[in-house]
Amino acid sequence: MNPFRGAFVAIVTPFIDGQLDEQGLKDLIEFQIAAGTHGIVPCGTTGESATLSHAEHHRVVELTIATVAGRVPVLAGSGSNSTSETIELTRHAKEAGAAGALVITPYYNKPSQEGLYQHFKSVAEAVDIPIILYNVPSRTSIDLAAATVARCAQVPNIVGIKEATADMNRACDVISRCPDDFAVLSGDDFTALALVLLGGTGVISVSSNVHPKGMSDLMNAALAGDVAKARAIQYQLFPLMGSMFFDTNPVPAKKALELMGKIRSATPRQPLWPMADDAVARMSEVLKAQGLL
Repeated sequence: MNPFRGAFVAIVTPFIDGQLDEQGLKDLIEFQIAAGTHGIVPCGTTGESATLSHAEHHRVVELTIATVAGRVPVLAGSGSNSTSETIELTRHAKEAGAAGALVITPYYNKPSQEGLYQHFKSVAEAVDIPIILYNVPSRTSIDLAAATVARCAQVPNIVGIKEATADMNRACDVISRCPDDFAVLSGDDFTALALVLLGGTGVISVSSNVHPKGMSDLMNAALAGDVAKARAIQYQLFPLMGSMFFDTNPVPAKKALELMGKIRSATPRQPLWPMADDAVARMSEVLKAQGLL
């Protein structure tokens, strides 16, 4: 069975005075595993990968894998808008012991669909590690078409996709075109239940940073076919899911974790900026209602 199932947390990268807070990251990982998270995704969008140096990126992946110690899969973010850089980061993820690599569509360059296919094929052929594609056109300005996903799925070690279009028509198109064992993971918390019921395998979640038990319970119920239970959890968590986007991700998630006492500082790296006071107040009310404060 494809191991990329359930609620994977797109974990934040905590900083203290602009430097990686290693103990903070280790503490977050322990919090996640204790709450039932099915997998850890370091160095994704939520981990502010775009502002990490190569040395920091390597360290976050290595520290995550060492701390997890095989208890859950680690799906390491390793994408870039340069194919050669993506190969280097993906090779490091394999050498560090990651269960797989999450590879985003090349942002800014805006390659054609053929260029996207050749990019992912080049990475997969260069590094023998399970690869999850990552399609988030709202961030990258390029959309990985369902037909291109299906082509990529024929490459032996491309085993799934994080589909962050919030489009169930797209999700159905991808699932219908790809092999049965191809993992289709939601990249939008509020669509995770719907996507699983349509044949998807789980979610790479922002909300899991703050409420890992809730998101893992949601995915456990959905994957078990307990629709009534999953629906109840969905509507319980729905306000929290929305609050994670009161500002640009991961700014709200980091602030929530700071308010909960899970990290010492919520300050993101520039050009991201801390949340405005009114947004913090609104989010605090949501966290209180969820029993998290």
